[in-house]
Amino acid sequence: MNCSLAVCFLEKCHSHSAVLTDMLQQLGLPNYFLEKTLKQVSDYDYLLLVDTTSIAIAKTGKGAPAPVTVNFVNGAAAHRRKFGGGKSQDIAKAVGIHKKSGLRVLDATAGLGRDAFVLASLGCQVHMFERVPFVRVLLQSGLEQAANDEETHPIISKMALAGTTLSEYQARGGEKADVVYLDPMYPHADKSAAVKKEMAFFRDLIGHDDDADQLLPLALSLANYRVVVKRPKSAPYLNNQKPTYQLLGKAGRFDIYVLKSLELE
Repeated sequence: MNCSLAVCFLEKCHSHSAVLTDMLQQLGLPNYFLEKTLKQVSDYDYLLLVDTTSIAIAKTGKGAPAPVTVNFVNGAAAHRRKFGGGKSQDIAKAVGIHKKSGLRVLDATAGLGRDAFVLASLGCQVHMFERVPFVRVLLQSGLEQAANDEETHPIISKMALAGTTLSEYQARGGEKADVVYLDPMYPHADKSAAVKKEMAFFRDLIGHDDDADQLLPLALSLANYRVVVKRPKSAPYLNNQKPTYQLLGKAGRFDIYVLKSLELE
């Protein structure tokens, strides 16, 4: 971790699940009592803000932007769920949803869960892995909040967050999935303010996935049909391995490594 981080309980929180409470404790981060505005805090670079309904990551100090939280119910996630293009989206085509329904997907680099949520909304069963503990906490918080919403509950029921990494899953004899999805940390070309802010947070606290190349052979060993890698247009092939084919979008691309054809239904 390149910057300092502490947990800040904004109020007494008794509504979070036992799972999330345990995850917070396992972070082993110092507790911080917030007595001033975020812009006035200099003790820590970032704070994990915990209140009764959600958990957010916030940068401190002068010019600090608004905190980042995982919200599947409102905002961009809701707009994409309703108007995002369904199975015609590039991610759906890359994974193969147009060829076979009900795919079981391992999302090895879940992050804030956006792509996993899209895949689940299109009928996939998504098993998510995220190796950075505080990001797992943010994601778990978002999942629990969305599970209590009438519209998003059916989607969240198709998403499961593992407490392990993909390599640990394999070592423990985890079963193969239809598709393994990878989106390693890389400077994406998306210029939206929200994405730039989140990427800046992640770069500060996590850095880049220096071992990202190692994910591809691991993913190939756990996929029945294909591995899908999300990359910026200018990024090199993961592990310098040329894909079977690519789907090019406006800001990025999907590299698809086909192991076996998905049967048309």
